[in-house]
Amino acid sequence: MAQNKEKVLFPRVVVTGLGALTPIGNNVKEYWNGLITGQSGAGPITKFDISKHRTKFACELKGFDPNDYLDPKEARRMDPFTQYAMVAGGEAIQDALLSSPLIDKERVGVIWGSGIGGLSSTEAVVLELARNGMGSKINPFFITKIIPDIPAGHLSIKYGFKGPNFATVAACASAVNALASGFHLIKLGEADVVVTGGSEAPIIQVGIGGFNALNALSQRNEEYLTASRPFDKTRDGFVMGEGAGALVLESYAHAQKRGAKIYAEIIGVGMSADAYHITAPNIDGVILALQRALTNAQITPDCIDYINAHGTSTPLGDTNEINAIQHVFGECTYALNISSTKSMTGHLLGAAGAIESIATVLALNHQLVPPTINHKLLDEAIDARINLTLNKAEARSILFAQNNAFGFGGHNASLIFKKWEDS
Repeated sequence: MAQNKEKVLFPRVVVTGLGALTPIGNNVKEYWNGLITGQSGAGPITKFDISKHRTKFACELKGFDPNDYLDPKEARRMDPFTQYAMVAGGEAIQDALLSSPLIDKERVGVIWGSGIGGLSSTEAVVLELARNGMGSKINPFFITKIIPDIPAGHLSIKYGFKGPNFATVAACASAVNALASGFHLIKLGEADVVVTGGSEAPIIQVGIGGFNALNALSQRNEEYLTASRPFDKTRDGFVMGEGAGALVLESYAHAQKRGAKIYAEIIGVGMSADAYHITAPNIDGVILALQRALTNAQITPDCIDYINAHGTSTPLGDTNEINAIQHVFGECTYALNISSTKSMTGHLLGAAGAIESIATVLALNHQLVPPTINHKLLDEAIDARINLTLNKAEARSILFAQNNAFGFGGHNASLIFKKWEDS
C-alpha cells in the first residue's frame, strides 16, 4: 500500500547530517564500512584490571584520543560520554553545514540522550572518597561532568545554538527518544533544525560489574569476537559497547531553502511503556510502539522493507522482539529483512538508537542491509522463515525502514525512515 498522499499540515522532517564514533569506526564512513563488511568490535577490556570480573571483554573504541578532536583543557573538564558526544555531534554539524549564514541559530535545538551519563567521573570520585573520606578534594567540574544534559549544553555553547536544549533519559531507548523529541519539535514549528543523538561511556568497573550482577552480559571470554550473537540459540547476554551517534534533523522547507544534502526522511514515531517489569521484556509494549510508529507514518506493515532490530543478544529480549514483529507484521514478516547491528558494535546502551538510526539511514541510501553476524545455530523459538540477514550484508530495494529501541523500565521507541524522494 502506498503512503497516504493527503496534504500534511505539519512540516516534513529530514536528516541532513550524520556523525558517528563507534567500536568499528571513528567516523560515519569507517562505521558504515565496518557494518557492511561484518566487523566485530569486541576485544579484551583495556581500560581497567579485569581479573576479578566475570566478563573480561567489551566493544571499546579503537585508537580514539579526545585530544585529537578537542582542546586538551576542555577535554579534561568533560566525562568521556560528553567527549564522545562532542566528536560525533561535531561531525554531524559539519556534515550538515550548520555554520552556513543561512542558519538562524536561535532556531537550532540540541537534544541529547544518555542512559547513564557521567558514570566514569562518578566512579572516580566515589573511589577517592572511599580511600580518603570527605577530606578528599572533589573536582570542581564533578557535577558538570556527570549530569546527562551536559552534552547538549556543551554542543550549544560551542556552536551557538539557542533553540530548545535538553536531555532524554530512557535507558537503552534514550537516543531514539531524543530523535523522536527532535522530530516533534520540528513538526510543531518550535525549531528549524535539531542536532540530536546519544552517547555512552559505560566500560568501567561499575558498568561491567553492575550489568554482570544482573546477569545481562555475555561471559564468553574465550570467544569474545563472536560473543554478540543476536537471535542465535547459544546467545548468553549482550556485549557492552561505547561511543556516540549524532543526526541533524531539519524541516524539509528549511533544508530545501538552503540547498542542504538530504539523507532520508523521518515519517513516523511510536513510543510506549510495557508497564510490566523493570528489566524483563513484555511483548505488549513492543507491539504498541511498532503499531504507533506505523500509524504515525500513515503506512501499513507491507510497506516496511527493513527493520534494524534492538536485538541485544539476550535470551528473552531477542525472542520477545521477533514475536512482537510477527504479531504486527503477520505474513509481511517474511518479506522483511531484519538485522541486529549490535552483533558488530555491541550494545551502546543510551547511544545505541543513534548509531543504529545512522545504520538504518545508510541502508536506505545504499540499498544495502547490514548483517547480523556471529550466527551459528538456529533458535527453535524463532521462525526459521524470517530473514535475519545472517552473516552477510544483503542488497535489496528499501523504501521504508524501521529502527527499534527498548530500555530497562519498559521504555519502547520505534522510528520509521523513508528513502529520500524530493516530491
